[in-house]
Amino acid sequence: MAARHLITGLAGEDLAAAYLQEKGLRVVERNVRCVGGELDLVCEDRGTLVFVEVKTRSGHVRGEPGEAVGPAKRKRLIRAASQYLSRKKAWSRPCRFDLVAVLFLDGETLVEHWEDIIDVRDGLDRGHAPWQPW
Repeated sequence: MAARHLITGLAGEDLAAAYLQEKGLRVVERNVRCVGGELDLVCEDRGTLVFVEVKTRSGHVRGEPGEAVGPAKRKRLIRAASQYLSRKKAWSRPCRFDLVAVLFLDGETLVEHWEDIIDVRDGLDRGHAPWQPW
């Protein structure tokens, strides 16, 4: 049997994918593994590739879901997106990073979506030129 946090995470990703589809985004891929990171969802929104980080919590034990995307996580997401774009030869595509937070609390489910949560320049090393004009 899978660990509880894995079951909760999968349920959150399923809800996030359904929520985004209802908003008109198309889910292209799920759980894309790259060296040093993973992309939870890759979607398309009117021609823009959207790399979606899904954060799921059951209760407030480890803080709000949106608080979990700090500087180190942003760097990993940028690195994973870079690898994805290279694999797909999609560097010319407009892209953005979104966050979907899913909170299971006291029998209620709350889903929130934030668009464009990362300024890609924040994840670049000092002196490194921007690698994609987002």
